[in-house]
Amino acid sequence: MNMNIGLMKTLTGFTLILALFAMSSCGSTKKVIYFPEVKDGTIQSTTIFPEAIIQKNDILSITVSSLSAAADAPFNSPNTSAAAGAIAGYLVNSEGSIQFPILGNIKAEGLTKNQLKDKITKALVDAKQLVDPIVTIRFANFRVTILGEVNHPTVVNVPNEKISLLEAIGLAGDLTIYGKRQNVMIIREEKEQKIIKRVDLNSAEIFTSPYYYLQSNDIVYVEPNKTKIASVSRGNQILPIVLSGLSLAVIAVQQFSNNK
Repeated sequence: MNMNIGLMKTLTGFTLILALFAMSSCGSTKKVIYFPEVKDGTIQSTTIFPEAIIQKNDILSITVSSLSAAADAPFNSPNTSAAAGAIAGYLVNSEGSIQFPILGNIKAEGLTKNQLKDKITKALVDAKQLVDPIVTIRFANFRVTILGEVNHPTVVNVPNEKISLLEAIGLAGDLTIYGKRQNVMIIREEKEQKIIKRVDLNSAEIFTSPYYYLQSNDIVYVEPNKTKIASVSRGNQILPIVLSGLSLAVIAVQQFSNNK
């Protein structure tokens, strides 16, 4: 019996050695720190926070106020009523317009918030609906999505409509050790086209990049590095080795017992 146990331990140890040997061939992770070339000092940033362009399917929170609260009420009702689970506001429809009370269809797609604000203000005055109206517009559905090699892939809602790439990554729990920091992909939709830009988090140039600040509906994707890909592939090879080794150990013990 003691000899059987000893043989089992020997074969099991041999199996583990094979597994460890296979794992040892995986390369070590490199370039896992951010901005290795950045020194103490001041970086002159030319990055201007981009003013978001209104697109189809955006939901706009529009508030109208004037000297008469009673006259304002019809224009604010869509912001105070919404179905359960829905976001209250004015939906930019498939034609790029919003259905605004009394004024009817107003083209919003392709405009900034300030441009749409001026357009609505002028329309209210021209239609003699309000005197000196104050129009405030916000994106009710400003969000960015972070996917890939981050600790917590997530969709981040941004109430203040301003978020940097680094903030978004931080809210997703930071990159994993397997994240490809020099090749982070940003997918942005503009005028019904998808723009793909890759940025390098190992470079100080990120601070002056026009993609330092994210826009609504941006998608950030962090690719896995070669170490992660190799480890997954190696893991698929290790499992059969371990199972084969254990099976060999069991068969050897059984044969030894039968021959005894």
